[in-house]
Amino acid sequence: MPQPNHSPPISLDTTRGTFRVAVDGDAAAPALILSNSLGTTLEMWDQQVAAFSEKYRLIRYDARGHGGSPVTPGPYSFADLGQDVLAVLDALGIGRAAFCGISMGGHTGLWLGIYAASRFSAIAVCNSAARIGTPQGWNERAAMVREGGQASMQALAESSPGRWFSADFVSAHPAEVQRAQAWIAGIAPQGYAACCEALAVSDLRHELDRITTPTLLLAGSFDPVTTVADAQAMQAEIAGAQLAVVPASHLSNLEAPRAFDQAVLHFLANPQPAS
Repeated sequence: MPQPNHSPPISLDTTRGTFRVAVDGDAAAPALILSNSLGTTLEMWDQQVAAFSEKYRLIRYDARGHGGSPVTPGPYSFADLGQDVLAVLDALGIGRAAFCGISMGGHTGLWLGIYAASRFSAIAVCNSAARIGTPQGWNERAAMVREGGQASMQALAESSPGRWFSADFVSAHPAEVQRAQAWIAGIAPQGYAACCEALAVSDLRHELDRITTPTLLLAGSFDPVTTVADAQAMQAEIAGAQLAVVPASHLSNLEAPRAFDQAVLHFLANPQPAS
């Protein structure tokens, strides 16, 4: 749940538009930027703020098409989403940072590791894959949302718990599940659809061997969307990549926050350079 000591989000002007951003921690500390999953906002990271901001200048932002960040006409690409991260860092005067993203955010991290490696000291790719889902599935979802508008976003919100959380978590934590459902219900249909279209065309499987930045691949043991096997397949292609598995489904930072925090912070303190 939200903590009262979180810094309130600001509107940050960048070369790529005005993004909704929250910054916590010591301005002189090493920077760590967090990238949200499809259908969520920067509030998905609320439970990480206290632990992560102890040692890092922590930056959270709404991805393009989400929350208070630009909702521009689609389709988007992961070049767009990756360049947005760089623009946020540039606007904050940050030359180099560590990165952590979940699902769509994790895939953004892979793109950054391939195309903007010099800007990142370490990359945590969580509950993600080099190829997520199928083009048909994403294009069908994008078309549904474009046609159905906010009613389709509400329908996605109603079906999201089974994709995002284990059944046990849904039963035990209804308030947290409802809060996550409210995020997706409030996303602009055009922005959500444009991100679905980015996922439809992005396949980084044959470029993973270009990643030399220290990389963590974190998976949820119950995740039906991006599986442990997906993480293991990426580990086989990324030199020196570390693997962590936590007892959670797709939004592992919400379902198993302490295990998630421990895995990511341990990695950031002990990144392994590519061999």
